[in-house]
Amino acid sequence: MKDEQILGTESIGRLLFKYSIPAIIGMVVNGLYNVVDRIFIGNIPGVGPLAITGLGVTMPIMTIILAFGMLIGIGTATNISIKLGQGKKDDAKKLIANSITLSIGIGIIITIIGIIFADTILKLFGASEKTLVYAKEYINIILIGSVVNILSFSLNHAIRADGSPKISAGIMIIGCLTNIVLDYILIFKFDMGIKGAAIATVLSQAITAFISLYYYLSGKSNLKFEKTNLKLDKELVKLVLAIGLSPFAMQLAASMVQIIANNSLKSYGGDLAIGAMTTISSIAMIFLMPIFGINQGSQPIIGFNYGAKKFKRVKKAYLISLTAATIILCGGTFIVQIFPEIIIGLFNKDKELMNISINGLRIYLLMLPIIGISITGTNYIQSIGKAKMAMLLSLLRQVILLIPSILILPKFFGLEGIWMSQPLSDFIATFITAIVLMREIRSYKNIELREYEVIKEKESIEINSKMAIESDVNNLI
Repeated sequence: MKDEQILGTESIGRLLFKYSIPAIIGMVVNGLYNVVDRIFIGNIPGVGPLAITGLGVTMPIMTIILAFGMLIGIGTATNISIKLGQGKKDDAKKLIANSITLSIGIGIIITIIGIIFADTILKLFGASEKTLVYAKEYINIILIGSVVNILSFSLNHAIRADGSPKISAGIMIIGCLTNIVLDYILIFKFDMGIKGAAIATVLSQAITAFISLYYYLSGKSNLKFEKTNLKLDKELVKLVLAIGLSPFAMQLAASMVQIIANNSLKSYGGDLAIGAMTTISSIAMIFLMPIFGINQGSQPIIGFNYGAKKFKRVKKAYLISLTAATIILCGGTFIVQIFPEIIIGLFNKDKELMNISINGLRIYLLMLPIIGISITGTNYIQSIGKAKMAMLLSLLRQVILLIPSILILPKFFGLEGIWMSQPLSDFIATFITAIVLMREIRSYKNIELREYEVIKEKESIEINSKMAIESDVNNLI
């Protein structure tokens, strides 16, 4: 099909613009689901600071749900791109239906387990007696919507890999706008508080999931949906899980970090420190979501060309992606360091909470300008199918370095030690990722050299064979 062919022939710059812009819009919109909730919740009259802290306690659970969405969505999308690059279209079609089956099955399991053990989980995740009521009101509704949450995320990735990034972005925009409108109506007009925010989120995700399903069921998709493919293919599921394991592990690690951080924040700064972290992570999300969009836009380009062994195009796609990511992150750093009061004021204007948040924000995002190397680099390694290395790089920044920092630094620096842990982890992880990337890219020269030698050897054999035939003909004459 045309969309497959252009991945290997069209200008890399144009392809990245075509795929990344819609993906950036989609990821920003996806991030706004949570950010908008937090803005509205933080401004609920009288209870805003405690409500946003209660929401912060639920973040590890929401991250776990997202982890399963990424496990299926990214694993499916990456394998679709690779299969198309290899010319295996039937396998690509099977991956679409298999992702639907996996999303529904895993979503149901999460809902059941989450609701049964909600109280115990929330207390372990840092809830106090004051914040538990807000956390439980919100997360029980979110858990009920686990199926549509995971399904909408995974199908959105599949639609992008299917060659329809604009449709993917459009669907996400519809969902986000619906969420914003419902947030306002349910929280303030119907006075439903934090429960209204959760209902708004689930309803908007349900709309996103149904539209995404309709894209495939209507027959308008490039890769056609077939009911028979809903039956899980063991080998394809293994491939999905193998590729999706890296982002899945990264999100689980993020959840683990949130749990440890919540408990440390509670010990060294009280409930409001958890609320501050909720605000800081929301702001970080605003700047990081475009980078994840760039990753998603470059993924099919890198995956297809790597599968087709077009290494020059692969390298160019990554370098342009890294440049764009760095520019965005430098802009984010400027805003965070110069105008922190304005951006934090969107979430809550409580004086004590703002003071904690401003100080934390400036320290926490100190390494923002350089982490594009780490984030895009991990995506690059993942996109070429090296799942184990990608997972290691993800865990390096999220677990191996960050968790010890959170546990050790506060013992010496108190609350500020928790804020310092992220930039320290970012710096070391970025340095190591850069080394891995350089080695990977340099290895392509050896592959190209071997292929060149094989071609020359074949040409030599053909010439010698032709000369032998001509000699035999001359002898016969």
